[in-house]
Amino acid sequence: MDGAGLLWGPVRTINTSNALTKDAVGLSSRGSSGEPGKAHVIVFANEKGGTGKSTTAVHVAIALAARGARVAAYDLDHRQRTMGRYFDNRADTIKRIGRDLPMPRHLTHDGESLPRFTEQLDGLTADVDFLVIDTPGRDDRFARMAAQRADTLVTPMNDSFVDFDLIGQVDPITYKVTRPSFYAELIWDARKARAKADGSTIDWVVLRNRLQHIEARNMRRVSDALDQLAKRVGFRIIPGLGERVIYRELFPKGLTMIDSRDFGEMGLAHVAARQELREMMSALALPEPVLPLFA
Repeated sequence: MDGAGLLWGPVRTINTSNALTKDAVGLSSRGSSGEPGKAHVIVFANEKGGTGKSTTAVHVAIALAARGARVAAYDLDHRQRTMGRYFDNRADTIKRIGRDLPMPRHLTHDGESLPRFTEQLDGLTADVDFLVIDTPGRDDRFARMAAQRADTLVTPMNDSFVDFDLIGQVDPITYKVTRPSFYAELIWDARKARAKADGSTIDWVVLRNRLQHIEARNMRRVSDALDQLAKRVGFRIIPGLGERVIYRELFPKGLTMIDSRDFGEMGLAHVAARQELREMMSALALPEPVLPLFA
């Protein structure tokens, strides 16, 4: 059985264009958001780099495609193009091994053109169930615009007060939260703009990525601070992906933890990584296709 089967239960064959009909994959006639023809938009956003944002975004996109959902992906980081390069590498692997793998439709924005951004965004959300957007690890006007379009906004962060400072400030003695930081205020503004535009709400999720596999006093302090801030500004906290060498090794081939049969022999670290991915997908609480994400 391949990795998709191990993670999500049996899946149907998916072609590389990811262009199956709703009837073919068992999806309802409504989009994943519950509204006819409306894609559920998942935006991965953090103005700090090095948080595993792109790797996590790719894994979420592939996991959804592996369950038969129609998925598109949009890379807004025209300089690094980590998501775009990941899918380019995956396309090369598909050609090399001669076997179909779950593959979203994907584009990379040029970082300059507003009309092109709007056109590509509208085009990608047409006739799909999910759109996964990866944003640059810096301040970017298109990232701010994408945040306002999000149904689920995911902010990955490492377990450190350096990363926490992006969303909140703490007292240096007590480690109690003193106030939200600029990024929390930016998300608050995006939520207000979205509510004013169409009455929708944005589910903000803070993803604790690259957790070390040891319990430390600093981790507990960061966890306590996140809990305090979550109550004040309204986000959910979920576990993400651990700090594992395997994720860096998968990039050149464009593979993910879904594609376990293409790794060769699997060790305990691979099994643990798949379990992390399973738990993260469950905690994201995304709308499910008629075919459930979890068997």
